[in-house]
Amino acid sequence: MATMWRRAMTYLGLGPDEEYDDYDYDDVPEEPPARAAPRYAEPPVESQIGAVRPVPREREPEVQATPLRPRSSVVRPLTPQQPSPKPYALSPVSFNEAQEVADKFMAGVPVIVNLQGAERELSRRLVDFASGLCYGLHGQMERVTNHVYLLTPTDVQVSDEDRRRLEERSL
Repeated sequence: MATMWRRAMTYLGLGPDEEYDDYDYDDVPEEPPARAAPRYAEPPVESQIGAVRPVPREREPEVQATPLRPRSSVVRPLTPQQPSPKPYALSPVSFNEAQEVADKFMAGVPVIVNLQGAERELSRRLVDFASGLCYGLHGQMERVTNHVYLLTPTDVQVSDEDRRRLEERSL
């Protein structure tokens, strides 16, 4: 077994240095350095038989840049703005209702979460869930009044009138 390991180490060049002392490096004849072939040298005629030669490609004509039109200072939406849906109001009594909040939010409906009657632990968990939902889907979460939050999806805007009604209703 030890002989096998010793032979393997010698084969890999990991053996003791005495194994290599009997090799005479001076007897090895040095080969002259190969001359570099010219960069675009033609291959010998024998190697051209049956060989495929690359065909140089013609340069494509350059496309003339058209001058840009001056931009107007008016910003217009690409699609006409649709009226935003009415906010969906919810007063959750268990954490299982968080899925309903997420489903409405992902459907593009603003959600009002009223936590005024909820337990403190449930309220904390739902606020954490709602803030993660808004962050993950690039929405916005804002506190309307004490324990009442408005979750707004990215492409939806709640009108000032709806905000005012929401504040009045929750007071």
